[in-house]
Order: sequence, then structure tokens, then C-alpha cells
Amino acid sequence: METILHLLPLTAEQQDAFRAAAPEDEHLFLPTHDRRGAADIPADWRARTTILMGYVPPADLKRFPRLKWVQSWNAGVDPYLVPGVLPRGVVLTCAAGAYGPAVAEHMLAMLLAVYKRLPGYRDRQHRHTWEDLGPVQSLHGKTVLVGGTGDIGSAFARLCRALGAARVLGLHRSDRPAEGFDQAFPLSALDGLLPQADVVALVLPHTAETAGLMDRRRLLSLRPDAVLLNAGRGTAVDCAALAEVLSSGRLLGAALDVTDPEPLPPDHPLWDAPRVLITPHTAGGYDHMALTLSNLSALFLDNLRRWRQGQPLHGRMK
Repeated sequence: METILHLLPLTAEQQDAFRAAAPEDEHLFLPTHDRRGAADIPADWRARTTILMGYVPPADLKRFPRLKWVQSWNAGVDPYLVPGVLPRGVVLTCAAGAYGPAVAEHMLAMLLAVYKRLPGYRDRQHRHTWEDLGPVQSLHGKTVLVGGTGDIGSAFARLCRALGAARVLGLHRSDRPAEGFDQAFPLSALDGLLPQADVVALVLPHTAETAGLMDRRRLLSLRPDAVLLNAGRGTAVDCAALAEVLSSGRLLGAALDVTDPEPLPPDHPLWDAPRVLITPHTAGGYDHMALTLSNLSALFLDNLRRWRQGQPLHGRMK
């Protein structure tokens, strides 16, 4: 018998679905709304838990002596993959596929805010100033380059095409099919594609290949009126170089939901750079509660059934 600790804030109906999927197992429910992880798990629950569904801080994993499997509610599980963090032999799965619609909508909202000069108008509203800021942009006819062709990238690509983008190009790290794109290229084609793009949107994970991807040289290779978006991992963009490039008058704007470092220190130059919009890593997660929770619950439930039947798990990372 397994003891399954559920940290998602599941509805009564969702809890019943998990009990029905694994009726012989013990189910412990601790609804957790804080994405930093649960901090009030009873000691006896930690001692009994063999399957953890949700998130606890990486250092806390050592306090679960019987753990067999961690199903994270995060799509990126880099902190769990640091050597020595995950106990030996413990299976790790991520929540890739649960956040596509939420993050894609956030990215589109940020892009349109930049295109329509909404941050500037908000600033003038605070000053009680009635002022026309001049021409605005549209996605119609634009070329969009999306770094990352998985769930989030594909969802964003579909939104861009629906708003009239002329071409939506994808950059992938594998040869898996890319849905929603006019064309897809390997990440190695980045340098040749950057000068063609009106919008560069990054939804890439943190890897040795993606760290520092958009350095000063590549930022300067963008079209002077391009927009840069990043909702993947902050390490993909050199934020100090981006602040410098924006301050020099290049780029129509940038919109970031992730930064490097993160949180962005109060004295970082990017805060005061012109034409930049920053949100504090809120594109996914519980700020989109109903949609994201439904997706996470369905993903977790499917993986639990697979675990019981000995089938391959979705999103297996280790």
C-alpha cells in the first residue's frame, strides 16, 4: 500500500477521483496555495508518505524517509535535479503540459501591452496626464519566432496566428513534432532567424544550451523595432545586457515574467530601463487557479493510474 500526500488544493470531487483511482492506498490531503511549498506537513505524514504530489522545498525532501515518487506541480524541476537533493532511487516527474494556455495568454497580454503602449498610458494616468503617445503596433503581418515548441510555445503560436501573424516560426531542442508553427528549426538556427523576427518569445527550460542564450551580441542582432518576451527561465536572457540595449534606444520593448537573477534585486538596472514590462514569475501557477488546477489534477491522476499499472509516466525527469 502507498501513502499519497496530495498538496494541490483539490475539490471534493477531485479528491474522490484520486481515491477511486487508487482505492487500496492511503490518501492524505493538505490543500496548499503557496507555490513556495507546504511548510506545515505533520511529522507523522512525512514519515508515512511514499508518493508526494505537489511541491515541497528541495531541502525538505530528506524529511520523507519512505519516498518513492515525487510528482511536482512545476513544469521546471531544476532545483530537484541538483545532485544530492533527490533521495537515491526516487522517481521524479514534472508537470509539463499543464501550463500552456495560462502562460501563453500572459505572454500575449504582455506583448499587446508593449505594442499598445499601455505601461506608458498607465504612468500618465497616475500623473493625471491626458497625452497621446503616438503610433502603436499590431501582430497582423508580423513574424514571430518562438524558442520552445512544447505545450506553452505551441499555445502561444496558435494565439499569434489567430491575431494575424504572417509567420510563426519555432525553435526546438529535439525532433519531436511542433504544433501550431509554420516552420520549426533546431535551436542552432537561432542566429540566422533573429534578424527576421518582429517578436522573439522564449519559453525554454534551463539547460547548458540555453543559459545565456540571448547575450549582448544576440540582443544587438535583433531588429531595432523587435519585441523580446521571456516566460521560460530567466537564465536564457542576459538581463544586464538587455537593460543596456534598451537604454541605448534599441528594441521596441521587452516583456519578462522571469529574470536572472530571480527575484530581480532592487538595484538592478533592468527595473529602470525604458520600454520594459516585468511580472514576478506569475504567468503560470495558481494565479490562473481554475484552469491550471484542472490541468494539474488531470495530469496527476493520469500518472497515478500509470504508476499503479506499471506504465511509463508522463514528464519523467529521473
